[in-house]
Amino acid sequence: MKTMSDMIARLAAFRGSQGAHFPGAGVPDRLTTLTDFGSNPGRLKSRFYLPANLTKGAPLVVVLHGCTQSAAGYDHHAGWSQLADRAGFALLFPEQHHGNNPNLCFNWFRPGDTRRDAGEALSIRQMIEAMIVANGLDRDRIFVTGLSAGGAMASVMLATYPEVFAGGAIIAGLAYGRASTVPEAFDCMRGQGAASKEELWALLREASTHAGPWPRIAIWQGTADHTVAPSNAEDIAAQWRSVHQLDKAPTRSEVLGVRAKHSWCNAAGEAVIELNTISAMGHGTPLGDGLGVPGPYMLEVGISSTREIAQFWGIAQSREEAVACSATAVIHGKLVTLPSPAERTPGIKKVAPAIHATASRRTPPASDGSGVKKIIEDALRAAGLMR
Repeated sequence: MKTMSDMIARLAAFRGSQGAHFPGAGVPDRLTTLTDFGSNPGRLKSRFYLPANLTKGAPLVVVLHGCTQSAAGYDHHAGWSQLADRAGFALLFPEQHHGNNPNLCFNWFRPGDTRRDAGEALSIRQMIEAMIVANGLDRDRIFVTGLSAGGAMASVMLATYPEVFAGGAIIAGLAYGRASTVPEAFDCMRGQGAASKEELWALLREASTHAGPWPRIAIWQGTADHTVAPSNAEDIAAQWRSVHQLDKAPTRSEVLGVRAKHSWCNAAGEAVIELNTISAMGHGTPLGDGLGVPGPYMLEVGISSTREIAQFWGIAQSREEAVACSATAVIHGKLVTLPSPAERTPGIKKVAPAIHATASRRTPPASDGSGVKKIIEDALRAAGLMR
């Protein structure tokens, strides 16, 4: 049993590790406020961005900020709306407020906010539905990403609503279900109390009744992160390998400067899990390549995780021709051939491609009423997201 003094010490250390920075004036704000998106049981705020060149059936990216950050601040520093202007996708930014969490963290460890159809998780799902209906977005290309507590909340959304998302990206985050109290959250962040792959699999499978196909997952982590231990990235990879039925050994591994990239591919040769570790990087979102602006927990390392994530999902064009996900590795500039997954594990189970999770999606019927608000409310009710 944790004592009250230990709890106070943990909270003080957490505030210290997050720094004194809170969102303030002076940050360019390109976002618009979303209202009337449902019952909002998690009492979250919502912002969005639609580029001028947005077409019908465009993708949607849900972006979850970290502790002490705002939606507009994270967008400015990560460069998401800059990339959206070029690539033509819509953006949704759920936003935390001090009334829910003093440090503006999403409550990724609180059971009432991390279950399907409850709390903050349901609020975010309602925002997504409202954006789809109001803007005619593509239900087969919905993605979610986040940093730190936002990354952990991205894990929550991917686990509790896997049929909604084609892909996700978790930056310095945590595996789903690893904590249900504040002390457990701190232990997880520090890499304490390791879970087995069977426990990680069970946590994910119990989050919904979905039977597949499953979202593609990109994971980003700094090796010198003293806020969220790098072992958490391995837990996330293990959790999603289980439902994708993939071997522990990656199909492809590369070392590209400060970045080590490991990819796991399905039987069709499509990368469905990608783990990126940045050498000597602390806690934050990797920035570079002229996209975004460095700031607190937004770290210039010469690599734009924003651009790389969008390319991994297939919604932004790569500057170079994509390399097929083959059983090879590039190590210090040298190409090395690896055994195939079947050769590494005789009798390996083949899985069908799982790029777009469409099996369980329902398209809400059109409303006979007039007005965007009524159309959205009818859609939410049809999807079982509002009573």
